[in-house]
Parts: sequence; structure tokens; C-alpha cells
Amino acid sequence: MTTELTYASTSRELVTDQGVLRYHEAGEGPPLLLLHGSGPGVTGWRNFRGNLAAFAEHFRCLVLEFPGFGVSDPTDRHPMVAAPGAVLRFLDGLGLQQVDVIGNSMGGIVGAQVALAHPDRVRRLVTIGGIGRNVFSHSPSEGIKLLMEFTDDPSREALIRWLRAMVYDPAVITEEMIEERWRQATDPDTLAAARRMYGSKAFAAGAKAMAASDTPPYWAMLHRLRAKTLITWGRDDRVSPVDMALLPMRTIPDVEVHIFPDCGHWVMIEQKAAWESVVLAFLTRKDAA
Repeated sequence: MTTELTYASTSRELVTDQGVLRYHEAGEGPPLLLLHGSGPGVTGWRNFRGNLAAFAEHFRCLVLEFPGFGVSDPTDRHPMVAAPGAVLRFLDGLGLQQVDVIGNSMGGIVGAQVALAHPDRVRRLVTIGGIGRNVFSHSPSEGIKLLMEFTDDPSREALIRWLRAMVYDPAVITEEMIEERWRQATDPDTLAAARRMYGSKAFAAGAKAMAASDTPPYWAMLHRLRAKTLITWGRDDRVSPVDMALLPMRTIPDVEVHIFPDCGHWVMIEQKAAWESVVLAFLTRKDAA
């Protein structure tokens, strides 16, 4: 008899030299690391709880909670900057040399960064929106602008506007989702971390620093990515428009792309069954001899 995959039954903690990393674990088999996106009230559990059962039939699923989002111990660094190090501490702490990675938005970027810096640690990479850069669409996008508005001046109405920009079907945004997101997003530590990422001043400063930096952005290095990669995207994504996929699609050496109709930024939620089918086929496919 299998244990029901509840929040409590899957919750785990890993003590590291930079604080406690919290995560969810389910299933047995090859390790599969699931990395969540960013935004008000996000957690790994909320991103992937609906998909765990399908993947746990084939993999040891590990849903890491990034520092700076209110679940793992906080970080005083920009959460995006702190995330790759957290992934490596997590893998080392669990004694995992190589994993497959599924990353939603920010999580996909972090997965690509880890795979670029440590190619032996990531076997296959699945991204959900977010990766790449705007080619035809305006930047920042509608969804990112709404995210900045909420971060600068949090209100329930601003949260709802942002949440509705995340999806194709507004019925996905339930009162329960709004309430759980609101509680976490307005926690003082979590809000402070969010402002380091998405406050309008921080966003402008980050763009200026990137323009002046001699270090190439991750998307300019994707031609060096060795992991087999599957890019998944919602055709109707208003946070990271689908034209962002063009650059990684052309530069990652071993890459496939699947675009889902009637779907916003949360492909794993809005196109759950179809997305799970595509991703499982990719992850379980045998390598050519």
C-alpha cells in the first residue's frame, strides 16, 4: 500500500552549512529534481504537487524549495543568485552525482545554469517557459510588469491581476490559491527577498548591471549545454512569451520543443495530462546505442 502524497508525508529537511533546505520526496528510481519558479507565494509544492503522483511511479522525485521564498531557510542574497549554489549543496548533501531536472521558469534557468557549470551533474533537462530571451515581444512582459506592481505595492487586487496573467483559463485561479499565495507573499522575509528580485528599482538596477557586465548571460552560453533538453511552453504565456524559446531552440545542441495550446505560464498545471505524457516520454526514452 503506497503512502498518499500529502504535504506532510513528503516533507523533508536537509541541514547544510548555509541553513536548512526543505524539500518534498516521493517515489523510487532514478533521481528527478524539480525546481520551482518565482513570483508571489510560490513554492515547489504548489508548482508540482499535482504532478508528483505521475512522476513518482518512475522516479525518486525531489522537489527543492529555493531559499528566499519562505520555506527553506532565508538568504540575504538575490534568490536567483543563491539558487544554483543551493542546488549543488542539495545534491551533495543527498549524495547524488547526477539527476534529471525539471524546472519551471526560474527553475529552468537555474537548471540550465547548473548543467552549464557542472555538465556531469544533469543528465536530461526539462524547462517550462522562462528560458531564453525576448526576440519579438516587448520586455518586460505584461506578466513581469504585473509582478513588479505587486512587489512594489502588495495588495490582494494586484496579486489577483498577476495570477490571472499566469494562466490561459482564469478558472484555474481559485479563492484557495489566492489565499495561500497572499499569506506567503506578504510574509516580511519573503516580501523582502521578492523585492531584491522584482521590485521595480531592483529590476532596473539588475538590467543596468547586466548591460555593463563583462560576464555573458546564461542564454548566450546555451550552445555549450551538453544535457539532452526538452523545452515546454504554453502558447499563450503572458509572462515569458513563446518567442523566447527561439534562441535556446536554435543554440542548445540536443533540444526538442513542445508548445501546448490554450495554455499560459503554468504548463504543468493547465495542460497537466498532456505535459506529463510528453515529459515522461522524454525522460524515460532509451538513449541510442
